[in-house]
Amino acid sequence: MLTGTMQVNSRQHLEVGGCDTVELAREFGTPLYVMDEELIRQNCRSYVQALKDNYPRGRIIYAGKAFLVLAMARLVEEEGLGLDIVSGGELYTALKAGFPPGRLYFHGSNKTTGELLDALQSGTGRIVVDSFMELEELIELSGRCGTHETGIMLRIRPGVEAHTHGYIQTGKEDSKFGFGLHDGSAMRAVKKALRAGNGLALKGFHCHIGSQILQLEPFRLAAEVMVNFMAAVRDETGFVAGELDLGGGLGIRYQPGDNPPSIKAFVESIADAVKDTARRVDIALPELMLEPGRSITGEAGITLYRVGVIKDIPAIRRYVSVDGGMTDNIRPALYQARYEAILANRAAEAAGEKVTIAGKACESGDILIEEAALPAVQKGDLVAVFSTGAYCYSMASNYNRNPRPAVVFVRGGRPKLVVRRESYEHIIALDEL
Repeated sequence: MLTGTMQVNSRQHLEVGGCDTVELAREFGTPLYVMDEELIRQNCRSYVQALKDNYPRGRIIYAGKAFLVLAMARLVEEEGLGLDIVSGGELYTALKAGFPPGRLYFHGSNKTTGELLDALQSGTGRIVVDSFMELEELIELSGRCGTHETGIMLRIRPGVEAHTHGYIQTGKEDSKFGFGLHDGSAMRAVKKALRAGNGLALKGFHCHIGSQILQLEPFRLAAEVMVNFMAAVRDETGFVAGELDLGGGLGIRYQPGDNPPSIKAFVESIADAVKDTARRVDIALPELMLEPGRSITGEAGITLYRVGVIKDIPAIRRYVSVDGGMTDNIRPALYQARYEAILANRAAEAAGEKVTIAGKACESGDILIEEAALPAVQKGDLVAVFSTGAYCYSMASNYNRNPRPAVVFVRGGRPKLVVRRESYEHIIALDEL
């Protein structure tokens, strides 16, 4: 499962970005999120180059919900990507990092009035409209603000059910997101948006079919459905969309058996589907946008934990408890996500037993890995769980009043602290007696 700059060094320790993880744990404590900055940048560049090689014009937009802090927003800006945000907090983070507002794409199925106002007043590049109620409010707010022209896109449900966990399928017909194709609401939304006025300008359409998808066919099918919809809109209204955002969703390796398509294959497959379908329906090629998140940061991240209590239940299992768990990685409890791990301080040793890695939260379901193949584990060992760079820090919590971990970027042998570890004082900072 070693990827990017990860390797086993001469001390038999796991090393990332030229930094010994045992030393990182000693300096910054555990649990600790460690992000391979070089691999993140390589993934950004691979997306940009693949789109450039396969399509005449487009933009890669990083999906901030996967992992977004000030340093990540700055990195994305430096690599020339756009940024997909879904809340006022993500908008605030992006602006505080100096991210150009014109390269922000504001998504979300229930944006508040305050969030819409912030988006309008900050000059957010695109607001992706998710419902009729939102569209009506946006028309009213835009007229009241009297701001410059704001580009909007409509989120469409293409009716494509990707092969992934039901919680992260977002393009099927029964979804809280977007306007449906089959019930006619998408076409009605187009007509309403074209009449909007008040400085709002319909630019195009967006869809997203889900996350952690390991096949290319669902993406191709979604692309075909969306280009056909563009043609239907042209035929019925005369409007030719200039932009088509097909979201993200490319999966990553969580276990050795996972075999996700490469970034190059993913982009090429979607680009070919858009070009082929546009040619067939005789419509001008739109600017193509893709929104990867997990596939940029996921495999670039590991989480380090310190082993505490080890408990044997005869003939059943051995529990190895660590100093984190569902508070820093909710995914196993939320949708049965599976991970691989090694002992970072004994990384060259062969596995000798299967253990259950348990978190410290007061929940029976706080299990990180049910059957982790590890050397004989001892109290004080350092466990490294792979592929935790997406949807771990971003979904972390203070359950049981546990502080959230620190985050470090590592590159060229130098660690950079990008998020400080929370203290107990941080936890009670907003409490009132």
